[in-house]
Amino acid sequence: MAETVRAAVQVGPRTIEMREFPRPEIGPDDGLLRLEANGICGSDVEVFKGHMGMGRGPMIPGHEPMGIVEEVGERAAAQWGVQPGDRVALEVIVPCRACHDCLTGRYQSCRNRQYGHGVTGIDVAPSLWGGLAEYMYLSPNSVLHKIDKTLPAELAVMYNPLGAGVRWAVHLGGVGLGDTVLVLGAGQRGLASVVAARAAGAGTIIATGLEADAHKLALAREFGADHTIVVDGDGAEDTVERVREITGGVGADVVLELTPMATAPLTHALLAARHGGRVVLAGLKGGAEVPLQTDLIINRALAVQGAFGVDARGYAEAIAIIESGRFPLEKMHTHSFGLDDTALAMETLAGEVPGEAAVHVSVHPNR
Repeated sequence: MAETVRAAVQVGPRTIEMREFPRPEIGPDDGLLRLEANGICGSDVEVFKGHMGMGRGPMIPGHEPMGIVEEVGERAAAQWGVQPGDRVALEVIVPCRACHDCLTGRYQSCRNRQYGHGVTGIDVAPSLWGGLAEYMYLSPNSVLHKIDKTLPAELAVMYNPLGAGVRWAVHLGGVGLGDTVLVLGAGQRGLASVVAARAAGAGTIIATGLEADAHKLALAREFGADHTIVVDGDGAEDTVERVREITGGVGADVVLELTPMATAPLTHALLAARHGGRVVLAGLKGGAEVPLQTDLIINRALAVQGAFGVDARGYAEAIAIIESGRFPLEKMHTHSFGLDDTALAMETLAGEVPGEAAVHVSVHPNR
């Protein structure tokens, strides 16, 4: 059994180093995960570029880890309901499980959490907190979800983006039978939101994207979008006008604003929602101050909801959708990389590799 673990460490903007760390010793309350795959998220790309999140120093990225339980302590096995050999997916947040927020189901608000998977520096023992490594430490308070071992790893590792789609569209957006849903942004989570909205019984689904997103918009239609809107280039359409045309002037019941860094879609979201509609904001803008017409919210009686990550319910329902085989989600996966090609994986998802049209990208550390 190897005494050291190889991992990809981000030490600065666009700088990934391969390093070795001691294999953690596992006690009765923790465990060790052998990584099968780690999905690459748009936020990973922004951290890789140095636009956000490097204030904590060198770290092992990867907050969408999935793999096989290699070792688990007796008390941890009882708490998590797992045994060695089980396939599990991890949540980013590692809550304290004891504070008022945790005990009342708001563990994402836990003020006592000191670390999280894929977002903690290597200076915090035992360093192996991220999914871009051969093995990953399972702390006593880690949150695990079992996944069918017969699924291809590239499909099972979609639990995180699909979990976001479920939480943002259905749990926060309240999408229900017959609703009209507008999804602004055709990335992984935009496509996942289309899937979630269709699974929840939405009546009409509209998705937007760039001219360069033609392959993603084609997937959106395959996953259940009734209309797609290209917002730039020679064939650009006005999103708000097109939504009003589709809805007979009423607007969308639910609008999901998922575009990273772009600020104009925020106003489009408020204008495209129907009177009394719901708007969910999940597209990070890199800390930019965004002009906001609050009169639109007031005069249109809009409910505006911020979306922070995914919770246990979202993950569980997303995993159920994946395991059902109802949607051809495997078509969303476009690229798989080994651990040594972590930087290339980031660049590919960022659209920086000529000729590569990425949608879902994963790193497989033990292949």
